[in-house]
Amino acid sequence: MTALPTALIIDDEADLLTLLGISLTRMGIQTHKASDLTQARAALATQNYDFCLTDMRLPDGNGLDLVREIAQNHPGLPVAVITAHGDMQSAIDALKSGAFDFVNKPLDLDRLRDMVETALRLNPPKTNGKSNDDPGADRLIGQAPAMRNLRAQIAKVARSQAPVFIHGESGTGKEVIARLIHDQSPRSAKAFLPVNCGAIPSELMESEFFGHRKGSFTGASSDKQGLFQAAKGGTLFLDEVAELPLAMQVKLLRAIQERAVRPVGAAHEEAVDVRIISATHKNLPTLVESGDFRQDLYYRLNVIQLDALPLRQHVEDIDMLAAAILQRLSQRDGIPLRALSPAALTALQNYNFPGNVRELENILERTLALGESGDITACELSFPAQRSGITAPAPTPSAQTKSPDDDHALLQTLETHRWNRTRAAEALGLTLRQLRYRLAKMGLK
Repeated sequence: MTALPTALIIDDEADLLTLLGISLTRMGIQTHKASDLTQARAALATQNYDFCLTDMRLPDGNGLDLVREIAQNHPGLPVAVITAHGDMQSAIDALKSGAFDFVNKPLDLDRLRDMVETALRLNPPKTNGKSNDDPGADRLIGQAPAMRNLRAQIAKVARSQAPVFIHGESGTGKEVIARLIHDQSPRSAKAFLPVNCGAIPSELMESEFFGHRKGSFTGASSDKQGLFQAAKGGTLFLDEVAELPLAMQVKLLRAIQERAVRPVGAAHEEAVDVRIISATHKNLPTLVESGDFRQDLYYRLNVIQLDALPLRQHVEDIDMLAAAILQRLSQRDGIPLRALSPAALTALQNYNFPGNVRELENILERTLALGESGDITACELSFPAQRSGITAPAPTPSAQTKSPDDDHALLQTLETHRWNRTRAAEALGLTLRQLRYRLAKMGLK
């Protein structure tokens, strides 16, 4: 027989304790009650619980202290807090301290039940030796210490319901990080909806996010579900959130704070249960200072911040990343698998990669499209950023690692070999077809 889940409830209001106990008992949860921090600590010291719910204001201290203690001493125990209505700062402080989620007074019992069900879906730490010590390593590839630390942060953040803000340059994998958070969370069975905030026309934003009712505006021929409703129980990923106009920022802030949305043309708000993850490559604090992004919305989104690493900060992972990309492209296109030569790997490691992993993928895809077979040579690699004045690979003394875009080096090599194109191509590490292509671009036959 499966044991019933257990919950510890801490509140100094007897009536509220009774109400919470009845509500959780009806959900098939055994409840233990405490009226202050002293009783709660004693209970935690003698029994393991599946869920904990505490008021913020207690006779002998602050509920935040208990949240921090649980995060440190019972990391597998989800703890939620009860806050006064409208006291968002206390809720944010609790989430930053390690709380799983929060619920406002007066209690919305439907909201409470959703929160508890989500908390109970959290997977407990594995003890059978079969757990993945580094979850997400197959998608967020890299063994550099910074990458290992990022994956550890993702695994920890996934156990919370706190909003997450991901900052990073273009091409660093912000959506990959958001998906990993969702997939490792108790919301993984529900939808993950990514939306590029800069791709939605401003006049359609409210309808896209919150939905609309039939006849609410010209062209609204039927009711439409918004993104918040479609992501019910799951995760809404707001990519390039800095592109939201100020008018929409106000509406988004209210939706996040009230956990409810009002479809265009509707008379009443609808409760929504979604986790918000946002991202941008822009500097939001700078936009806040300039008045282009609301400070209150920034603080609400940036409860937990993760930084997506630029590729130049973990160049030791380029070998592993390139191998995975080449494997995937080979399978996708049905072509023989090619590997990087040592010189090609060195050239990639010496490059600054302003476009990060996305640029690495583009370079390798172009190389496979134009190349022949065998190991990829340094001269087959083309770095588009160098034509824009961005740092290119450091030159090496070997003629075999000269860039095919270096017209002077190409002509010099041809002169050295008395315009024997076969020998010049070998010296440059090019195929004969690639050399002919380069000569044609230079207007030479």
